[in-house]
Amino acid sequence: MEKKYPIIIETDEDGILILSCPLFKGCHAYGHTMEEAMQNITAVIELSAAEEVVMGNNIYIGLKELSLQA
Repeated sequence: MEKKYPIIIETDEDGILILSCPLFKGCHAYGHTMEEAMQNITAVIELSAAEEVVMGNNIYIGLKELSLQA
């Protein structure tokens, strides 16, 4: 079964890509290229997901959008 995970992509002041998966606390990775960053976040998500199964935690509630008037 294929699972899909949301990824937040940012860059730091040096142009390093920082990827985060908001489904798991502390689930972050970085890379100099998108390919490297995606490989790194994939490994972190796999570890985080496996840990959640072992510990029996279900921390994912959902995603919500916030609208602000400019």
